Amino acid sequence: QVHLVESGGGLVQPGGSLRLSCAASPRTLDYYHIGWFRQAPGKRREGVSCIRRDDGSAYYADSVKGRFTISRDNAKNTVYLQMNSLKPEDTAVYYCGTDPGYDCSGDGYWASHDYEYWGQGTQVTVSS
Repeated sequence: QVHLVESGGGLVQPGGSLRLSCAASPRTLDYYHIGWFRQAPGKRREGVSCIRRDDGSAYYADSVKGRFTISRDNAKNTVYLQMNSLKPEDTAVYYCGTDPGYDCSGDGYWASHDYEYWGQGTQVTVSS
């Protein structure tokens, strides 16, 4: 069983920053690719970013490109999502997901892939 735990969400003003974390177990991080997703009430799930297992390449939704950065620390088995210049429309529950049978790539399919494992989510609220 794969376990994913998100943390780092909270309340921030527009223009502010947050860093989310996704800790993976029981395998070491190089075994997993990690995708970040978000979902606001009444909205469909949206792919935000993904970091490839094979070579660590990063991919982003157009809505966050230039503002968000995904990275990984293999020694801590943790993937991070650094979120800068936050906007009210970024408000959502953020989830990380993975699938042992898949690895993300630049074709964009990761954003709609039916992931096998999910974390519990962490709330991000951007408001004055």
